[in-house]
Amino acid sequence: MLFVIIGHDGPDGARLRPQLRQAHLDNLRPLVEQGRVVLAGPFTDGSGSLIVLEVEDEAHARAFAASDPYVTQGVFERVEVKPLRKVFPE
Repeated sequence: MLFVIIGHDGPDGARLRPQLRQAHLDNLRPLVEQGRVVLAGPFTDGSGSLIVLEVEDEAHARAFAASDPYVTQGVFERVEVKPLRKVFPE
């Protein structure tokens, strides 16, 4: 199943993001290597980030989001996890 994770930066996000970037990428790397990351990156307006994952279920998506250093260390003040139905490209 596909899930979208939207992390909304908190007031210290811009300051903390560079310090935690490597830990964030290291946390994501196993899913990248398994081919489970469809797309990921920050919003260009500095408001947060988006990750699209293919995982077994919502519990896995939420557990991943909760373990992300951007969450645990305060880059994101709020995180949304939503299921996604892919239509295009087929």
